[in-house]
Amino acid sequence: MLISALVTFLVVILILYLINLLPLDGRAKQICRVIVIVLGVISLLRYIAVI
Repeated sequence: MLISALVTFLVVILILYLINLLPLDGRAKQICRVIVIVLGVISLLRYIAVI
């Protein structure tokens, strides 16, 4: 369980880093970041068995 949560956390950070490298405008990057963070939080809550 802890390993899965850690891997999910690392994948979210990696995706956020890659989004910063994309040639998008600020608004699109912000929307992508919010989507990734929300999906990451939902996934982490699922591993912790809250949802």
